[in-house]
Amino acid sequence: MKVVVYSHDADVRAQVRLAIGRRPAMDVPEAEIIEVATQPALFRLLDAGGADVMVLDGEAQPYGGMGVCRQAKDEIYNCPPALLIVGRADDGWLATWSRADAVVSHPIDPIALAQELAGLMRERPAVSS
Repeated sequence: MKVVVYSHDADVRAQVRLAIGRRPAMDVPEAEIIEVATQPALFRLLDAGGADVMVLDGEAQPYGGMGVCRQAKDEIYNCPPALLIVGRADDGWLATWSRADAVVSHPIDPIALAQELAGLMRERPAVSS
């Protein structure tokens, strides 16, 4: 299953990659992680139908994951579910505005991220390669 990870910060992408591992739970398919650092690269990938699930860094620069999530939900037909990483647990309400499907907060808790991502992966069949 193709999991796109969006953040300008290579360290955040690495933390997400480590949290996901080969697969975030035993009952979901293996994750093929695709890292993107820019909003244009993310939208090229989404336009091509190259993602099953998104993990978006809400603190990404210059385009934060919250705005990117809302834009994707508005513009991408059959948009993949999105896991949003917010700056603080108290920012979870902003995920409602962004239309994120799941939320975790910084600092990244690998167990919480894997659980939330696995839930999204169970809900969406993989796109054909």
